[in-house]
Amino acid sequence: MNKVITTNDFISKLEDGMTIGIGGWGARRKPMSLVREICRSNLKDLTLVSYGGPDIGLLSSCKKIRKLIFGFVSLDLIPLDSHFRNARQSGELPEVVEIDEGMLQWGLRAAGMNLPFLPTRVGIGTDVLKNNPHIKFVESPYDDKEKLVAMPAIKLDVALLHVNESDEKGNTLIFGPDPFFDDLFARAASKTFVSTEKLVDSTSFDKEKVANYNRFERNLVSGIISDKGGAHPTACNPSYGIDLDHLKEYSKSAKTFDEYQEKYLFVDEATYKKNVGGIKSITSIPLTKF
Repeated sequence: MNKVITTNDFISKLEDGMTIGIGGWGARRKPMSLVREICRSNLKDLTLVSYGGPDIGLLSSCKKIRKLIFGFVSLDLIPLDSHFRNARQSGELPEVVEIDEGMLQWGLRAAGMNLPFLPTRVGIGTDVLKNNPHIKFVESPYDDKEKLVAMPAIKLDVALLHVNESDEKGNTLIFGPDPFFDDLFARAASKTFVSTEKLVDSTSFDKEKVANYNRFERNLVSGIISDKGGAHPTACNPSYGIDLDHLKEYSKSAKTFDEYQEKYLFVDEATYKKNVGGIKSITSIPLTKF
């Protein structure tokens, strides 16, 4: 089955009010081209789930978020996303659920396993539970009677991911040193849409590649969008690093967002890439060392 679709096809499958999980981590391997397409659309009232980076900042400034469930929002080399900060301080985000990174992971795991919750010690002794009274405790049914956090499943309507390679069937490869939690997002979602740096023939997938770099099953993938440079300005190891200059421009634009929108969002994705210097410029960005 050929799962390759266009960005227009992708947007047509999303609806107002959906719960959308965005893979990647901070400013690393975010499906930014798909995020920009949402910014360009008329979609609204979305619930976003993310280990956040510029994806959350952009969607905040574009007024797309009704509810945010997150472990953090960071630009990595620029610690605080000014767009996200503005949205939080002004109260423009109607509902915010800030939880521990491990709790977010556990919520995605529960959803992927089709369980209502998973017990964990993560979060115990922190203000996270005080600030989120909807998260309950459960007592172990065994002799220890330990009191544990019952982390509720975080079910997603849609997951958005970015990978290094994919074939038309939805077999994907992630070559970076850290897969983050993209597999958990894929399993927690009813549908998963993946942008890929390179669309390849299935015959190029040898057993070693699949064993080491295939993180989730192809049956979880609903659509593949071929998009070289699609993670920009975030990193996509080993192809390119974080575009720090662009992130600085993006960060400063929180005060003058209209100018940023005109140049990068009120244009199609091909023009966006041209305006940031072109594909050759993107793929020549040195890998970021952490």
